[in-house]
Amino acid sequence: MEKNAGEVASHMVAVGSQRRRDRLVGRFQVVGAAVVDGSGRDPIDANVTVEDGRISQIGASSAQGERLDAGGLTMTPGLIDAHVHLGLSSPIQPHFSFQISAAEIAADIFATAGATLDAGFTTVRDTGGIDGGVVTTIAKGKVRGPRVLSCGPVQCQIGGHGYYGADWEPTELWSSHHIPGLCALSMMSGNADELRSNVREAFRRGASFLKLCVTGGVVGAHDQLTDTQFTVEEIGVAVQEAVARGTYVTVHAHNNDGIRNAVEAGARCVEHGTDLDESTATLMATRGVALVPTFAVVEQLLHNPAGTGLGESARDRVMGIRERMTRALAVAKEAGVRIGLGSDLIGPAQDRRGEELRLRANLETPMDALVAATKTNAEILGLSGQVGVIAPGMQADLVLWNGDPLEDPKLFADPANAVVVVQAGRVVKDLR
Repeated sequence: MEKNAGEVASHMVAVGSQRRRDRLVGRFQVVGAAVVDGSGRDPIDANVTVEDGRISQIGASSAQGERLDAGGLTMTPGLIDAHVHLGLSSPIQPHFSFQISAAEIAADIFATAGATLDAGFTTVRDTGGIDGGVVTTIAKGKVRGPRVLSCGPVQCQIGGHGYYGADWEPTELWSSHHIPGLCALSMMSGNADELRSNVREAFRRGASFLKLCVTGGVVGAHDQLTDTQFTVEEIGVAVQEAVARGTYVTVHAHNNDGIRNAVEAGARCVEHGTDLDESTATLMATRGVALVPTFAVVEQLLHNPAGTGLGESARDRVMGIRERMTRALAVAKEAGVRIGLGSDLIGPAQDRRGEELRLRANLETPMDALVAATKTNAEILGLSGQVGVIAPGMQADLVLWNGDPLEDPKLFADPANAVVVVQAGRVVKDLR
């Protein structure tokens, strides 16, 4: 049975000294929660002991330290969003037409980072828009936010998806829209040599993986969804540079031709995958290529395109995508593709990031959605063995939910239901 915030308060023993005040507790034990460990196994009633930022024990423990009485609550691993755009937290068109100050853009980025943490997401993969300073500022604890892995600016072909300059603007001026250390949406390449130079520059700025746009997109300015962008050889150059650094390439791809080009070139992950067909899904499964569908942004653009700073034309571009992406999800699942979870929210309305789990729960099961957002996403991000499941030795990224989201997945969508959030043993949200 759900408890409201007032009722939850009576079940809490002091873990943090103030509401939502970040605090590191050397050793504590969470008692009485139903534990859903992220592996897909059924929930269990167990105590979870945290020491020095890691889970030390599951089950009865004689460890000394503070206790959190979580009776009636559900514990899950910290959620992971594999497709975010923290750098697109301001309305998009004003952002890229110099109508918003750098100070306001920074404020929007850091507000979104804090809201992401409050929604129960302790790790995210930023798939384009932030520059390295945002990652390090959050990692240093100067602002609240999740653990961030970033590609820095996305790689796109000249005039391709990811370019938002005006029609009259010379191509070489696009980089003037970047704010070094804060936001840098995309770098454009006209050939393989330019792409190689640009991806090396992205790594110099701190990228931990690469993202290429290999088809047109929904939120596009100069392209169509049916456009195929970059050749197999060009994508292969980025893959070569990524492999040389022990990392990988993921691709923005809607149409099947673009998806197949990327898979054949050696990309390790596909974002969106709207028109994925059976033969390409089989090839993805054979080569271990993951898929990250993104349903929440589709709903966002269908119901409130203006809230993203886009015109009504965005709604027209997204029509039919929900149904096709749903079919692609089923095709990928049937083929045995590893399927993660990403929200892809844009603009200032990014507070309900857990909506992606609710939508996926309706298409699969709540447990499937949770596993995708924890264990599977950790694997896709290269963090398996560190986060994504509740097990001894893992970093203590935990969320206590007001109720049982496996019974009512709408709970995932409302940040107020994530009543306690712990990141690496630090209590970063405490709604007592």
